[in-house]
Amino acid sequence: MAAEFSRPGSLYGAVDLGARKQALDAQARREAAGPPGAASAAVIEVTSATFNAEVVERSLSVPVIVEATMRRAEQVQQFSEVMDKLAAEAAGAWLLARVDVEAEPQLAQALRMRAVPTVYLAFQGQLMPLFEGPLPEAQLRQALSQVFEQLGVEEAAPAADESGEPPVDPELLRAEQAVEKGDLDAAAAAYQRLLDRSPSDEGAKIGLAGVGLLRRTQDLDEADVLGRAADASDDVDLQLQAADLEMVSGRVDEAYDRLIGLVRRTRGGDRDRVRVHLLGLFDALPADDPSVVRSRRALANALF
Repeated sequence: MAAEFSRPGSLYGAVDLGARKQALDAQARREAAGPPGAASAAVIEVTSATFNAEVVERSLSVPVIVEATMRRAEQVQQFSEVMDKLAAEAAGAWLLARVDVEAEPQLAQALRMRAVPTVYLAFQGQLMPLFEGPLPEAQLRQALSQVFEQLGVEEAAPAADESGEPPVDPELLRAEQAVEKGDLDAAAAAYQRLLDRSPSDEGAKIGLAGVGLLRRTQDLDEADVLGRAADASDDVDLQLQAADLEMVSGRVDEAYDRLIGLVRRTRGGDRDRVRVHLLGLFDALPADDPSVVRSRRALANALF
């Protein structure tokens, strides 16, 4: 079967749009915030016993976004970190209530969930579903903004990032929406427009590299390619495909180490081809990602 992704045509679950950087940044924020348990006042942990008081009754005075989730799923954890961030930015304009559906199966059944995560809105004592499945941060911001605009609720202005730039570029949003629709050509064109306008835009570079990964792997049978690659360590084409499949499934260090080893075993044109391909895979992650930093050093050692 072809390589699978958590959502068809999506970069979610693959190496996408700085997701690893978001996770690293979130970890740094958690460390700066102190020991576990120091939760934001904008986030409420909800159980079956507290749902009525913490969600329904609170919604009479302030909108409550309910995130029904599963803590142990990595992609859901990343989504939850973005939800925490947006709730903190809202500065009390709305609250986030989180339900662990594994710990609260009866509540999950009452909510009639079909996917994890599922996001609901509680407003004026009424609960309504908003969307299912994780959304990229840009689309999540847009979805929540539309909801609150329809309700006539004024949101706090979203915070700028550390560089002082607005959180979402419209061209980047168009690119992400194209990826979600499976239109990789439109996504690549949008990312390229961003790079033409701003060659140092790391988000655009990461996105374009991610689209390239999806294009190269969408018709590959992962088990077949990896199986044949194990028996043909010097087949350059096969090893490049195997590295792409490892990369797109999140096995970043395995992909990098595979190609660094291939650089050591090849010469001439083949070696240069592997090197260039590996540099392209570096572009799929932020430049300061630990795996990229480590592997750049290893590549330099392999070349010289």
